[in-house]
Parts: sequence; structure tokens; C-alpha cells
Amino acid sequence: MTLKIVAVNSSPNMERGNTALILTPFLEGMREMGAEVELFYTKKLRIRPCQGEFDCATKTPGECFQNDDMKMLYPKLVDADIWVFASPLYVSSINGPMKNLWDRMIIPMGEPRTVFKGGRSHHPMREGIKSGKIILVSSCGYWKIDNFDLIIEQTEEFAYHAARDYWGALLRPHAYALRQMLDSGNEADDVIEAARNAGRHLIEHGDMTIRLLKGVSRELVPLESYVSEVE
Repeated sequence: MTLKIVAVNSSPNMERGNTALILTPFLEGMREMGAEVELFYTKKLRIRPCQGEFDCATKTPGECFQNDDMKMLYPKLVDADIWVFASPLYVSSINGPMKNLWDRMIIPMGEPRTVFKGGRSHHPMREGIKSGKIILVSSCGYWKIDNFDLIIEQTEEFAYHAARDYWGALLRPHAYALRQMLDSGNEADDVIEAARNAGRHLIEHGDMTIRLLKGVSRELVPLESYVSEVE
């Protein structure tokens, strides 16, 4: 069975951004193993904010009254086995365009009733909304990988409400250093290859190894040479 992947990159710099440095080889690796991959950029999509009137959950399930690009994107997301969300880190979080997309996704997929599961309340997915996987790809200018803690938590929360499994994250701290090293020919090709191999391994074996994920986020430069001051 061919796995279907929908990836969304919310970087305003799209394919030229630092997030794409990791996302592009990751998706290429999945394609090389036979996966069907579609990539969308929020900057090219017209997606209005959720208006919170809930007709998409109560009166016209799965159908939002707003006539925008979610009408095209929504059925692709529903049909996909894996969602890949790629966002640069903004204020330790996903950026606004990605949050806007998430807001428009969840309510149409869910039922209006509330259930209690695992000690928490949430809306169950409607009948016919299949389960699947979610993967995060993110980059930031901060030096430490700990800066991604909140965006990981946000993605895990989104996966919980979407009734999908969170499968992990490809994270690239001090991404400016990676770009500079690649542009100058310094040795950082292993980071790109680790992202590509993570995509290959995901499709072939159904997971991403810790070794590959650490390869994506490995230290590139010493802290003292990257920051202006250490307090």
C-alpha cells in the first residue's frame, strides 16, 4: 500500500527558508521509498481564521461556510496517512499561519459531543475520519534544542485532539549556522543526509531512529562562538 503524506510548510520564506533545509530532504527520502507526498505552503494558501460558529461540526459536518483553500486542502488531509507540519519557531511556538491551519482542521473533523478519555475531555473524531501519524519539522536561531520544548508539546496536543499518533520531530537549532556552513562548503552535509535517511527509514520501517534525529539536530558550532554573551 502506498502511504499518502501531506506536508505543510508555514515558513514565510517557503523553499528558501531554514526550515526547508530539513523538510526538503526529509520529504525526498520518503518519495524515494515510494510514498506519495504533497507539499503545501501556507503563504500560497488563502485560509481565513476560524469564525467559531461550529456549523461545520453540527449542521454541515466537515463543511466550513468559508469559501477558501481549506475546501481543497481538507479532503487531502482527511485521506493522508501522515501529516508533516513544518514551522519555524516563533516566540518558542508554532507560527501564526500554522496555528490558523490547525484551528480550521480540528472542528470540522470532530463531533460536537464531548467525551472523557485518558483523564481529559475532548471531542472525538467523526465517523470516517481515519487515524494516522503526525510529524513535526522545525528550525530556530537559538543554540539549544531545549528551545523546541513548547512547540513539541503543542504538536503532541494537536495530535491528541486529532486522534493521531505523534511520531516525533526533526529539529534544527542554530539553523543560521547550518545555512552558512552549507553555503560555504563546510562539512554539514551529514545533517541533510540524516534528514533524508529519516524519511527513508520512516517509510520502510515505520519509525525514525534516535540516531537519525540526533544527526539532524547535532551541534554545529560551540555555544561561545554563536552567542554574543553567556550569562
